[in-house]
Amino acid sequence: MGGTFDPIHNVHLLKANKVARCLGLDEVVFVPAGRPWQKDMVSPPEQRLAMTTIATRPHPRFSVSRIEIDRSGPTYTVDTLRELRRTLGWEVELFFIAGADVQARLHTWRDAEILTDFAHFVFCSRPGYVLRDDGRLTERVTLLQIPHGEISSTLIRRRVAAGEPIRHLVPGPVASYIEEHGLYRR
Repeated sequence: MGGTFDPIHNVHLLKANKVARCLGLDEVVFVPAGRPWQKDMVSPPEQRLAMTTIATRPHPRFSVSRIEIDRSGPTYTVDTLRELRRTLGWEVELFFIAGADVQARLHTWRDAEILTDFAHFVFCSRPGYVLRDDGRLTERVTLLQIPHGEISSTLIRRRVAAGEPIRHLVPGPVASYIEEHGLYRR
């Protein structure tokens, strides 16, 4: 499951659980983006990695990878998938879990036309975006409607900046980490 996770929140965990159950996945590996080329980051990669690790620790089928954090320069999903294929081999069935927002802009990613050669893509519903078969879907793409509330990392950052509570939106230890490190304050 790729993402900036700035910060990771309860809907990320809900989606990972739902996809794992629906598709019978053995494990969900969260991959916080290193230096995503299409986004300006708010928090340093190590802090996003720490929050992701804290949030996933209680879940036995979840783990976190540093694969993008440790790579220098801008991080591209195609490079991550190539590296995972080199490491894991082709006999491992690999899924890439993302939101409908990613599906909407996937065509702008580096080497977008070959991404499904490396992994089966799973796009999950997200408020404000519509999951749709835009003619580019293949048998290596799954669309999943997952009911959830209006939670986003952007909303959480805004709430923190405004001094509003977030403990109902993120795992308690993540809320504590954000507070302790003074993240997202103006």
